[in-house]
Order: sequence, then structure tokens, then C-alpha cells
Amino acid sequence: MGFETQDVEQKVLAILDTLLDSREAVGSRIIAKKLKDRGIDLSERAVRYHLKMMDEKGLTRLVGRRDGRVITELGRAELKEAMVTHKVGYALPRIEMLSFRTNFNWEKRTGSIPVNVSFFEKKDFAKALKVMKSVFKADLCASRLVAVAQGGEAIGDLVVPEGKVGFATVCSIVFSGTLLQEGVPIDSKFGGILQIRNRNPVRFVEIIHYAGSSLDPTEIFIRANMTTVSQVVKVGSGRILANYREIPAICKPLAEEVRDKLIDVGIGGVLFIGNVSDPVCEVPIELNRIGVVLIGGLNPVAAVAEAGIIGESHAMSTIMDYQELVNVSEII
Repeated sequence: MGFETQDVEQKVLAILDTLLDSREAVGSRIIAKKLKDRGIDLSERAVRYHLKMMDEKGLTRLVGRRDGRVITELGRAELKEAMVTHKVGYALPRIEMLSFRTNFNWEKRTGSIPVNVSFFEKKDFAKALKVMKSVFKADLCASRLVAVAQGGEAIGDLVVPEGKVGFATVCSIVFSGTLLQEGVPIDSKFGGILQIRNRNPVRFVEIIHYAGSSLDPTEIFIRANMTTVSQVVKVGSGRILANYREIPAICKPLAEEVRDKLIDVGIGGVLFIGNVSDPVCEVPIELNRIGVVLIGGLNPVAAVAEAGIIGESHAMSTIMDYQELVNVSEII
């Protein structure tokens, strides 16, 4: 769009991304606050300056007499086509932000947890749900808890497009976020394709490091049809989506306690917690560290893609209140 400097373009993209996540018109004060939550220090005055410039370029539109803005279609296109160098490493800050925003209390069963959101055509949703239910039943997911919303309704911070059905699945980041609340530092390394043989994890056959990716690895693997989740459900062997984390060795007992507490409230997804300095699924690990393998929350949606049903997935999308989720068996 011909921005004066790379720094200005980065700030514009950050503002556009903030507007994209909002369900209604947002003013400069709220934008500045949300940017600060992302680690971008921009004053209200500076935000107003950029918004005025963005209005002139057609990226945003003023709504009402106040300074509330919404993103335009041109703004959405600019955000989607922005320089890849601005997006490199985007996945890692997203994980950290959602981990920080996770405030789930397993004792009270209240609080927010991170979710992935997928959109399906209304006419395809029943078929998609039939495929996904078998994957949920096999526990190839982070949780059997889900949420469904119709066109025009909201899932977390996202609004479902008209004519589509929104489907939320629990994101594996819930484990990272809950560990963080307990004071356990967790290093998110990569997302990958995990080979399963006789229902046991064997090795990662493909990986994408979060720090070097402009997209969530899960979305990339689904679009490339690199999974065989349905095959794993049927015969116990194949390839599924999984994520790899590392924690300090001293934190293993606490990590196992968190895993067990989450299972008690219907949240699983921890496939394997390794031993001190031992490789996990053939991934080497440093001294006094422990590897953790998490099942990808979008495995049910990957199975839908394998069946040829087209959907639009947004990994690590937003957060939802735990009490808004229901068991997938209750969805008709």
C-alpha cells in the first residue's frame, strides 16, 4: 500500500489485526490497550494518526461520530497479503498471548481457555460432524468439549460468516496456559506430523518451528493434506497433528499433576511427558529438560479435510469461557 517505512507498515498491520479480531467498531483507546497486550507500545494519539492515514487508504472505515473503526475488505486483503517478513515468527507470540490469557480454574471449572475455530458451509456441517465424532471418540483431540455457532453469532472474539457454521475445538495451548498459571515456564518449539503405529506415537516425520513460521503449522499441514487421522481411528496407524513443548526437569511432577487435573474436567491432549534429558518421539533434548508431546486440537477438522469436505480453519483463534463448551456427543 506504499507505506513510508517498514516500521509504519508493521504498526498498520498490527492495528488491522486488532480490528480483525473485534466484533464491533473499536476506538483508539481500546486499540492502544490491545496493542499493549501484544507488546506494542503505541499511544492513543499515535493510533489515531495511523487510523486517519488508514481511512484515507481505504483500509479502515469510521463508524458513527466517535472514533470507532472497522476493517474494510481492502484492509482484510492487505492483512492477508502483507509482507511475509512481517509475519515470520507470528505463531510463537500468538501461543504466548493465548497462554497468558488462559485463566482456567479446574477446581471451580470456570475461566477462559484457548480454542481453534473452523467454518463450514451450512449444507456440509452434518457430514463434517459425522466424520469428526469418530475422531473425538478416539480421543485424537485436546478435548471432547466443543462449541457451535450459526452465521452472525460469535465464538469468542470471532463472528461466524453468514451461511456458515462455526465450530470451536479446544486448543492444546490450554496445557501451556495452565502450566503458566502454576509458575511452570514452557518452551513452545514446533508443530508437526506425528507418526502413529499400533496406536502408539513413534516419531515426528514433519515439523515446522513456530519461531520461523508466518502461519500456524497445523493450518499448513491440513491444507497440504499431510494427515491420515481417519486411518489412525480405523486401524491405529497413520499420521496425526501434534505439538512439541519443553519444560525444566524439576517441573515434571507439577506438569503431571496439571495434566491429571485437566483430564478430570474433560481436557486431555497430553500424549506424552518424557523423562529427564531423554529424546521424545526421536526429538533430541538438552540436559535437564523434558519433552512434552501434545495432540493437535484440529485433528477432527483434519479428518474432515481428508474426507474432501471443504472448511476454513483458524488455529489458535481466540479464547472462550469453559462453561460455554459442551460435549460433542450433545451436538445434533
